[in-house]
Amino acid sequence: MGFWSLFETASMPILEVLLVCSVGVVIATDYFNLLSRDTLKSLNKIVFMVFTPSLIFASLAKTVTLEDIISWWFMPINIGITFLCGGMLGWIAAKLIKPKPHLEGLLIAMCSTGNLGNILLIIVPAICNEGGGPFGENGVCKSKGLSYSSFSMALGSFYIWTYTFQLLKSSSLRYITMLEAEDPPQEPNKDSDTNEKTTLLNGETQEYIDVVVPVSYSTSDDTQIQPSLHQGLVAKTDKTNGFSSKLVDIFHKILEELTAPPTLGSIIGLVFGATPWLKNLVIGDNAPLRVIQSSVTLLGDATVPCITLILGGNLKQGFRRASIRPVIIVTIICVRYVILPLVGIMVIKAAASLGLLPSDPLFSFVLLIQYTVPPAMNISTMTQLFNVGHEECSVLTMWSYIAAAFALTGWSTVFMWILT
Repeated sequence: MGFWSLFETASMPILEVLLVCSVGVVIATDYFNLLSRDTLKSLNKIVFMVFTPSLIFASLAKTVTLEDIISWWFMPINIGITFLCGGMLGWIAAKLIKPKPHLEGLLIAMCSTGNLGNILLIIVPAICNEGGGPFGENGVCKSKGLSYSSFSMALGSFYIWTYTFQLLKSSSLRYITMLEAEDPPQEPNKDSDTNEKTTLLNGETQEYIDVVVPVSYSTSDDTQIQPSLHQGLVAKTDKTNGFSSKLVDIFHKILEELTAPPTLGSIIGLVFGATPWLKNLVIGDNAPLRVIQSSVTLLGDATVPCITLILGGNLKQGFRRASIRPVIIVTIICVRYVILPLVGIMVIKAAASLGLLPSDPLFSFVLLIQYTVPPAMNISTMTQLFNVGHEECSVLTMWSYIAAAFALTGWSTVFMWILT
């Protein structure tokens, strides 16, 4: 295929995403008010708890085999490289441009943490649906693309809710401690010895109580509530915690991640796909439990349109003003859409030359796209949780996703041209 034919193939899915996102933005305005904050949260819960696990299970159980799982061993390493390189570049950028203290962790997170699930679930199957695509017959390409994207979502979610969560939590605690050091000491509250108050950026007083509160999860990379519990954020770090308690805390977070619905959908789908007798129970025209697969597939088909509408509704928040330096926006765009894609080309070419990758060019394409996706919308959920930098995060997310429309089109064309 010629370069311009590949460009047309790559641009159509991006235009589809932009059109549906635009609908999400419009119906989220005050005029229509169909995607209010509460509605977005409720829709996110449905996508997170029902639609996304159904889509992941349906695609993995149908197309994956044990040999496939073994041959995909390089994907978790590849995702780790994206986090490592992005994190290093974000750290260097933070030292050079010196953002406000509460934005340092946010800058590093935006550079290191990409949307490794929902964007791939939208773009990769859409590219396969384009007539004359470079990755073979449409149906086979779409099934494989959904499997790769689902596996990427499961792995990316694990990285996000371990590395990125700890990064933003540590950054917010350091900032809160700095604010406390600048404020004169306050007399303790006689009514409650367990409550502490901290002055936030907007001048309001936030009360942090050591209680169990729900932690927010997101599927569009977007705001929703995770059905797991996490110890409430406290204003001061307990320096007496020993190594064993930290180890238990890390293990608890890993366990929470493994029990998240999309991850459970991935695990169960991989088990069914890798086990022939289980696969034959639900997959195929003569399968005795084929109604389960057809029902799950029907639910999963609602994932992409709902995710895209939610993405548009969340991006609307970025139109409000927040004091943030343009150099921070430019830095994130350069790291995510210029430097990381170039790093990805070098890494994948080196891995292919060493024989570390399967022969399927679509698998290599997904690995390359992982270096080019915009920042994860889960970052916005975390800033809401820690109540530090949420407005700035909305602005950064908006500009990042606007730039992603052009970057993904251009780099997708380059990647397909390299691979084909």
